[in-house]
Amino acid sequence: MLQISSKVAIPDDELEFSAIRAQGAGGQNVNKVSSAIHLRFDIRASSLPDFYKERLLRLRDRRINKEGVIVIKAQQHRTREKNREDALQRLQQLIKSVAVVQKARRATRPTKGSQKRRVDSKVKRGKTKALRGRVRED
Repeated sequence: MLQISSKVAIPDDELEFSAIRAQGAGGQNVNKVSSAIHLRFDIRASSLPDFYKERLLRLRDRRINKEGVIVIKAQQHRTREKNREDALQRLQQLIKSVAVVQKARRATRPTKGSQKRRVDSKVKRGKTKALRGRVRED
């Protein structure tokens, strides 16, 4: 069982694991051993609360396909068990990230003092640059 929060957990039967061969360098052993893990999790068929489902399906993430299935490929580690743990941890982080509700931004205006300081600094900078011109002999 994958624990998301104190009240939300995903049962193991909703997670589908498959072992595949890892990509990249690794010598002779990489061609013989299937140590990478594909984790598949169907959002729509899961027992997650509707709040999580809606937010996950609205999420623009390349790991979520059109059918609403999260596919995570873990191949960082040499052993299948560590890759399985890594995939579960990444799924947990993804689901936790949609649970955080961002605070609404309130539009504010700059203060009169900050506007005056900004304009004064621009005027000062302009005078400095104006003094860099050629010196005329009169």
